[in-house]
Amino acid sequence: MSRLLTDEEITRQLADLPGWRRDGDTLRSSYSSPSFAAAIEFVRLVAVDADQMDHHPDIEISYTTVRWTLSTHSEGGITQLDIELAHRIGEAAESTGSTTSG
Repeated sequence: MSRLLTDEEITRQLADLPGWRRDGDTLRSSYSSPSFAAAIEFVRLVAVDADQMDHHPDIEISYTTVRWTLSTHSEGGITQLDIELAHRIGEAAESTGSTTSG
């Protein structure tokens, strides 16, 4: 099990995660993909990582926009697993030409 991160740990680590923000007990980000197919490939790549980590995000897809919400439900907040998955989402975004959209 991962422990909950402190507010200071979350703030410090968010500085290395462009486009991510804290929203209560979750991390959120939105990405724009160059096409619908690229958005689906983006989600597919993250799904592989999420399964390997046994840590699954909430995902909303709207045409070329993909919105991500991360939280460790078993711990009731944000853990290092969420930070790691956010980094992996960033890597998948790069490989599909997706960029943060706010």
